[in-house]
Amino acid sequence: MESSLYLSDCYLKEINGKIESASQGKYIILDRTIFYPNKGGQPFDTGKIIDSSGREYNVIYVAEFSGKISHEVDEEGLTVGDSVQLKIDWNRRYRLMRMHTAAHVFSRIIYDEAGAVTSGNQLGLDRSRIDFTLENFDRAKVEEWETKANDLIAEGREVKIHFYDREEAFRIPDFIRTEKILVPEGIEKIRIIEIDGVDMQACGGTHLGNISEIKGIKIVKCENKGKNNKRIYFELAD
Repeated sequence: MESSLYLSDCYLKEINGKIESASQGKYIILDRTIFYPNKGGQPFDTGKIIDSSGREYNVIYVAEFSGKISHEVDEEGLTVGDSVQLKIDWNRRYRLMRMHTAAHVFSRIIYDEAGAVTSGNQLGLDRSRIDFTLENFDRAKVEEWETKANDLIAEGREVKIHFYDREEAFRIPDFIRTEKILVPEGIEKIRIIEIDGVDMQACGGTHLGNISEIKGIKIVKCENKGKNNKRIYFELAD
């Protein structure tokens, strides 16, 4: 947790680090990172790792294996012990932050309005989707939820990151609103994303500092994925 700096500061764009492992010359593990790995429905960050000579290596995939974050680069050359600079593609990251925080806002609205929890999700740069445990819905109702979400976004609420002891976290009402428990046994510190006065939810993804940065969302498609499972696609209202 301490080496994954995005967990406590989602706005870090570049840092210095040191290479701890360079498997096959292209799979890099560092002493610390700002690159988000591919997990939890949020795509991985891209960007660059720059060595002390100024040579740039493009980060083309990031994943977590056994608690370590591996950065796949597009060519060999980095070695263990190298001091390097890490730079993320900020435009990509920031757009995914807007999408992720928007998903939290929208899922809270649907939970409050219909009692539905999230059964799946996938964030994208252009379009994102959330699956809900809904038996029935209609377009008019979805449009009403969209309006309520955008009204809340326009108000602007601060987004805060907390780390709670496991026992304390499980005392927060509805802090897990998914069909499957996402906090495995043995995880003693749980990261909670709080939207001030609106929501507190366990989450390991990257988020905005204020929901006003979302600017707005637009529902673009609704699908029936079977009994008690409905899918809603949304875009950012740029």
